[in-house]
Amino acid sequence: MTAFHILLGAAAVVALMILKARFAGFTAQSPEDYADGPVFNIRAVLNGPLACEGVIYGPTGRVASRFVARFEGHWDGDAGTLREVFDYDSGTRQEREWTLRLGNDGRIRATAPDVIGTGEGRQQGSAVRLKYRIKLTEDAGGHELDTVDWMYLMPNGTIMNRSQFRKFGIKVAELVATMRPIHDEGEMAPSA
Repeated sequence: MTAFHILLGAAAVVALMILKARFAGFTAQSPEDYADGPVFNIRAVLNGPLACEGVIYGPTGRVASRFVARFEGHWDGDAGTLREVFDYDSGTRQEREWTLRLGNDGRIRATAPDVIGTGEGRQQGSAVRLKYRIKLTEDAGGHELDTVDWMYLMPNGTIMNRSQFRKFGIKVAELVATMRPIHDEGEMAPSA
């Protein structure tokens, strides 16, 4: 086997990986894929108190962290805020406040203190996709990661959330969580 054949084989493998990511992977989804089903009205669904439970998988696919959280959403027309308080199994607490702006076409613009620039997203049908660049805290390495965040509305009003975090195009972490409205303030959730 010559060096040419080795390079040709390597190029074919890279091309197949790119095609898979483009057409068959997590990042290949588009909001149009979810046009049918229950309507994810972000102003209604992310309004009021929400309980959240989730896990974060590290680069090896094993659970790296578990958390419970409480969110509080408020909307004034097309402008909203979403306050988040996460309690991790390590004993650390993280707080974030998103500022959201919803366009007439379902487009979303989002900012938060640890988001670099402005996140861009879209709600359509039963799903919301948000893409942004996040800067981790210094105790988490201080890395800047490209994030694709998907939220899927379930028939009972629960939201399934799946996010992938990438550095240089390589997946380094994945988050899977549920979010659900709190109807009884006595429900298990961290205090905000």
